[in-house]
Order: sequence, then C-alpha cells, then structure tokens
Amino acid sequence: MSEIDTFQKVRSSRDFAVPAAAMLPAAERLVGVGFRCWLQGFQTSDIGCWELAWEEFSRAVGQQAAKPLMTELACWVRAVQDSAERRIEVFPAQSRRFCRDECLAISMVAACQHSTCPAFRACAIALLGCDDVEEAIEGAEGFARRLKEAGQILSPGTVFMGASLVTPGPRPTLC
Repeated sequence: MSEIDTFQKVRSSRDFAVPAAAMLPAAERLVGVGFRCWLQGFQTSDIGCWELAWEEFSRAVGQQAAKPLMTELACWVRAVQDSAERRIEVFPAQSRRFCRDECLAISMVAACQHSTCPAFRACAIALLGCDDVEEAIEGAEGFARRLKEAGQILSPGTVFMGASLVTPGPRPTLC
C-alpha cells in the first residue's frame, strides 16, 4: 500500500480536533488561524475571512511586518489548494479548535522552520493527498522564513504533532 493510499484511508479531518487556546503556543495558533482563514477566503470568495487573518497577524506582529507575511501566507495556501487532490478541511473561522488538516498545515510550517525534510514532506503528502508537493513545500518554506523574520518561531515539538497524524491506525483525540 502506497503512502497516499494509507493517508486516504484515515478518518475525516473533522474527526480529529485540538483545542487551540489550551494546547498550542501563539506562533502555532497564528499559523493555524491564518491557514484556516485564507483557505476559507479562497473557497468562499468572502473577503471577511482574509480580513480576520489580517487582524490576527497585524495584532501579533504589527502592520508593517504583517504585510509580507500575508503575501507569503496567500502564496502557500494557494499552492496547497491548487496542488491538493482532495478537499482540504478547516473548522469555521471562530472555532477554538484545529482539525487534522489544520494541524498538518501547522506542522508543515514548523518542519520547514526547523529543516526537518522528511517531516515536512510527510505532512505535505498527508495534507494534499498526493505526491506532487513541491509547490506547496516551496510556499511553506517562504512563509516559514517570513514568520521567523517576524519573530514567530514555531516549536520543534510541533513537527511531531503532524508526524502523529500521518501514521496509519487509530487517531488520537488530542495532540
């Protein structure tokens, strides 16, 4: 069985949730909310989703630093959406929890920041449902670099959150 077949047999992304406020540091929450809002903006054409992301980022890093972050976020999320061979699932914008796909996205960025190639590749394959992940990885690397420049460093431990989501078998209820 290929990696793709294994990943496609897992339960729905919405069957897995992590309490955002209680479990994840600020940088991870920022990435998760940004990914969620930007993807919802692409999926619904509702500019309000992008405005929510802007508010979160500008509050976290200031308006000047938020501008290049928004550009890199948009490029990364567009690459994920365009490369995915499955529907990427996200929770509603105001949700205080992150689903499996959102956790994979967060882990992908953390893995890029900490240069853990096998981990970001595995997270990308699980998230996209295909082996053609180069464009999404390139987008994640650019976004991860901008986050680091803005002082938003994700924990190396966050990489392992995604790794736990790409293995076959029962899924944990919490990261």
